[in-house]
Amino acid sequence: MHGRPRNPSKPEDEAASAAKAAKLRTLQSQFINYHHNLNYDKEAVEISAKLLEINPEFYTAWNYRKLAVEHFLSQPDSDPVSILNEELRVVESALRQNFKSYGAWHHRKWVLSKGHSSVDHELRLLDKFQKADARNFHAWNYRRFVAALKNIVDEDELKNTTDMIERNFSNYSAWHNRSVLLSNLLKSKAEGFFPKGKILTEEYDLVHQAIFTDPDDQSGWFYHLWLLKQTISRDTPWLHSAWPASDSELIISACKSASGCMDSSSSRYSSDGTIPVILYFNQAVRGVNSSTVSVKSALAESKDIIWRPLSIDKYESAKAWVAQLNFSDVQLDYCITYPVEVSVGDSSEIVSLGGFSLSNAFEFKFAVRFQQLDSGLTEGKNIDAILWDDSNFQKYEMNSGESNLLSLFNQLRIDEDQAGVDSMWKVNTLANEIELFRELLSAADCKIGKLTLARLLTALDTIVSGRSTLTSSQMVHTEEILALYSDLMKMDPPHSQYYKEEHSLALLRQATCCKDNLLRYCWRYVKLAKTNPESFICIRFNSLSLARIGSVENLLWVQMLDLSHNELRSLEGLEAMQLLSCLNLSNNKINSFTALDPLRHLKLLRVLTISHNEIGDHSIDSTRYLCSSPLSHTIPNDWKLAISSGDVDRTIKYWEAFIIFRDLTLTQLEITGNAVVNEDFISFLRKTLPTLEWLDGKIS
Repeated sequence: MHGRPRNPSKPEDEAASAAKAAKLRTLQSQFINYHHNLNYDKEAVEISAKLLEINPEFYTAWNYRKLAVEHFLSQPDSDPVSILNEELRVVESALRQNFKSYGAWHHRKWVLSKGHSSVDHELRLLDKFQKADARNFHAWNYRRFVAALKNIVDEDELKNTTDMIERNFSNYSAWHNRSVLLSNLLKSKAEGFFPKGKILTEEYDLVHQAIFTDPDDQSGWFYHLWLLKQTISRDTPWLHSAWPASDSELIISACKSASGCMDSSSSRYSSDGTIPVILYFNQAVRGVNSSTVSVKSALAESKDIIWRPLSIDKYESAKAWVAQLNFSDVQLDYCITYPVEVSVGDSSEIVSLGGFSLSNAFEFKFAVRFQQLDSGLTEGKNIDAILWDDSNFQKYEMNSGESNLLSLFNQLRIDEDQAGVDSMWKVNTLANEIELFRELLSAADCKIGKLTLARLLTALDTIVSGRSTLTSSQMVHTEEILALYSDLMKMDPPHSQYYKEEHSLALLRQATCCKDNLLRYCWRYVKLAKTNPESFICIRFNSLSLARIGSVENLLWVQMLDLSHNELRSLEGLEAMQLLSCLNLSNNKINSFTALDPLRHLKLLRVLTISHNEIGDHSIDSTRYLCSSPLSHTIPNDWKLAISSGDVDRTIKYWEAFIIFRDLTLTQLEITGNAVVNEDFISFLRKTLPTLEWLDGKIS
């Protein structure tokens, strides 16, 4: 199996196989006849038993036996114990033939659920089976089922896993079952399993024995990864960051048209008469709505504000949520400042996928001030194209008269007092683990050891950064982490894409962890800096070999972003950057319009460059299985209706592009250098994007 060459069969083996096949065909023919005629006499039931002893994977025969058992149990003089014991005997015979038969194990569970069989006998039988194959996951699943029937406490089952692990450190199934049991005990804070830190310390000691005994065995490493997750993660979700920043002031330029209604334009933060309010949680949550999050403002009624999840999953939860404050119908007073207050009303309704409620009630305030802009400055004037050449950018340096970039970079963080002793235990534990694995790697060049060390260093930096100020660089181990992932790319080419992505995430964590680091990537777009220096700060993460986007929770305020000359295949996470107006994705590895799906959420996007990618190079779009896709539930229900009045044939031909671009109001698009681009596609774009002023460097 799995590519191994088969040994040539001997003549006597072929004869035996042919005889077995002939017998099986005869039994199947007899059985099917009995089954179709609903015959449950002794001969028919015995035929099904013989058939299953030869081929336990014949599901129809197991279903037949269920029907036969129900028939026998319905008789007035039936003996349930005897009937069901016979079923257990048949299953046991089938399992001896194939210990990994799904049908046999499912049938045994069904028999036991009838409540007439000895659970103690099942445990004794399981002991025999698990001695024969201690890692068989069917047996472990069945053991959990039997333990639940017998009401065996998790503490006793945990002791059983200890015994099995001590007999064989390589028993992955025992380690896995241990993690399931320990999760339950820690969650319920059972007696003897609190505080969490004490228990996890003991578990680290246990898994060290396995890892240092045989570093090449993966079982202990997987359990160590689970322990690391338990160490660094918090069950309860919390608000990680938000925009607008707390105590900030937004200045929005607006012009009054001849008709008397308010149109926003050249806005520092908004260009469609709305102000996005973004909440970014540390994990996906649901329950964010107008009753759980209150917004008090003269610009909009709280009851009219709708919170929308970004990158929604099947559980209707998301890390990033956005609401729009619509001021287009408000009679604005340019002489006053409009305060806005955002606070959680009932955080118990905001819950994670694990069912935990929001841990920190939060409140932040910001102010909005409007300045009038003469409509003559914006009407009837072509917008110059944004040019991404280096010559059009100059390094950003803050002047004393400008607002501090730190105010845009502000995040809501957990109070240090809330982290307390628990945080110190985490730091000490991670530091101890790092020391141990550095020692291990000094003696052996272990691939999984390097990966674990990189994860430990990342976890330590993340925890320490959460306890530090924003003005200092906290990701002190970044260089070591990057070196480890670079080594892993060379050591393990089949998984190099994963290591590249982790390398990218580490690089972006370092780049965005504090103001001083981020300033290295801040540039001014020269042509716009003179008129609006603060709005057109461009974050340039170009030519960094990025394979994945990360740390967007620190970039919610960014309007202009350059990600060109990287190795991006997906834009997952970019949907949270609701203020993006100009985006450069040229010279990456984007191979389909599906990968651009997050752009549909960026309603302020005006300039998009996706030139020189791989769109159209691949006949099969594998991206749709890796990220959000227009083929999923995210397709607007009215997309067919939307094309009914246009060029139907062309729109259907490029329907994925239509789904992406239909709701965007782009003024500039660069798409040259992709295989999909031809005259027909350009004509489609012009019809789909009537707002375009520039297309591939030419006035549209």
